[in-house]
Amino acid sequence: MMNCSVEELKKKAKSIRLNIVKMVGPGKAGHFGGSCSLAEIVSVLYFRKMRHYPEDPKWEDRDRLILSKGHGAIVQYAALAMCGYFPMDELWNLKKLGSMLQGHPDMKKTPGIEANTGSLGQGLSISCGIAAGAKLDGKDYKVYCIVGDGETAEGQIWEAAMAASFYKLDNLVGILDCNRIQATGPIAERFDINPVKEKWLAFGWHVIEIDGHDVEQIISALDQADKVTGKPTMIIAHTVKGKGIPFAENTAAFHNGIMTREQYETACLALMD
Repeated sequence: MMNCSVEELKKKAKSIRLNIVKMVGPGKAGHFGGSCSLAEIVSVLYFRKMRHYPEDPKWEDRDRLILSKGHGAIVQYAALAMCGYFPMDELWNLKKLGSMLQGHPDMKKTPGIEANTGSLGQGLSISCGIAAGAKLDGKDYKVYCIVGDGETAEGQIWEAAMAASFYKLDNLVGILDCNRIQATGPIAERFDINPVKEKWLAFGWHVIEIDGHDVEQIISALDQADKVTGKPTMIIAHTVKGKGIPFAENTAAFHNGIMTREQYETACLALMD
């Protein structure tokens, strides 16, 4: 378990973004946009908030993180390697044949991955099951589930939302990566999910809204969620798709984009200390 300072967490988020860029490299497709939007959130979870031991990935009392938007796996891979779940050198084998780091999370291949995700809409249901199991077993670990805002067009998300509320899963914390852009363009033009806050409130969740790139706000929201009883919590994190990469910010083309050599060098330069 780690307890990094705010400044340390900011630096780790920047390192996570740099590793995302380096993992994909030039000339290959990679899900930059929705991975970079999560760097601060993932940094706070792994290096400050979550109870976990990299040397014992299956420790029974660990907190769990489920990345429902599984296409953003590279942000989680970067954090797991930085924590020590596997060697940093493994990052450069991303999506290679036989690698433990595939395009979507695989709990059988990658230490620290809790569920196979990527078929959008399923991760919150999985998280409900794990959280309910914790209560049945008398365990006090938390289950964190990161959901994409475009993903909430899936009906299964709302079935899970109802179930979590009905079963009073106050050990479940959802984090909505609200970057407002999906693969083909602005969410408001493709499948408008607004009003977001009112929907989660109507489904019986405690709702907190934050700037998803403000480390102090992320810490405060997660700490507040610890105090909520009798209902699950949804943290609506307003983020920037492709955050930190100048040419990728707020750009649908880099939901799953390909960098030229020049763009790769520009991105690396922007993210280096």
